[in-house]
Amino acid sequence: MTHPIISADQLETVIDQPMLLGESPLWHAEQGALYWIDIPGQAVHRLQVALGQHQSWPMAQQPGAIAKHAQGGLVVALRSGMAHLDTDTGALVPLLEAPYDTDHIRFNDGRCDAAGRFWCGTIYEPRDREAGTLYSFERNVLRDAHHAVTTSNGVAFSPDQRLMYHSNTPGHRINVYDFDLATGNTSNCRLLRQFDSDKSAADYGGRPDGAAVDSEGAYWCAMFEGGQVLRLSTQGEILQEIRLPARCPTMVAFGDADLRTLYITTGRHGRSEQELRQYPLSGHLLKLRVDVAGRLEYSYRP
Repeated sequence: MTHPIISADQLETVIDQPMLLGESPLWHAEQGALYWIDIPGQAVHRLQVALGQHQSWPMAQQPGAIAKHAQGGLVVALRSGMAHLDTDTGALVPLLEAPYDTDHIRFNDGRCDAAGRFWCGTIYEPRDREAGTLYSFERNVLRDAHHAVTTSNGVAFSPDQRLMYHSNTPGHRINVYDFDLATGNTSNCRLLRQFDSDKSAADYGGRPDGAAVDSEGAYWCAMFEGGQVLRLSTQGEILQEIRLPARCPTMVAFGDADLRTLYITTGRHGRSEQELRQYPLSGHLLKLRVDVAGRLEYSYRP
């Protein structure tokens, strides 16, 4: 069965400035603004879309993910732990120290559930075993969900909050769990989709990175080193493919007033000169109008 393919020439760049490794795009509907981070660039960015105003806040260390904070500003998952960024004053206040060895592990990718928990995973940087995990940050306390991964990515929830999606990027797999919103417990882990891990194959499609779920419950996944974003059904079938002018997309977010603009962060850090010539928009924030609307993001509630 074939699926629709959107070509790279249908995408637009959002700002002229490329990131080293753009990540964690987050639509803030109340502000009409898109937030995102640059991990090695050590900064949090914001674009007031209607005004075209771009602002950034430098971080003293690598940010791995962001979420809206119910009391204003953002929660920033830094290598050293969770912090609150006041986006009016720029003040950064530590909330919690990281429970891991910061020489080898850092936070990576996250999203809030409808109860106000911030789910944020980790990346084990030696990448030789599954020493990363997924944490739930709830009322300023961190709880380990014990999802063993090497690189945590793709955290997203079904519209009814009964399913959690979570990917292990180096394993080329996306798992789905039953999710209990009241307790925050996950159970019944099963495979949503396993991707081919043979990087030498001519049709290698990349590995699953950041993701988001739309209003119909489909899972949109950035395929790092695959130069594409895939829309997957709840059974893991490919419903749509978006080909990109950047080989390393990292995450997607739905934004604008109707939630029908798909924003896509990408990376250029550590990529070869040959690849950057072939994909000159690597590192840029990209966008595309889509037919199915996304969903509003929840805030962290302390």
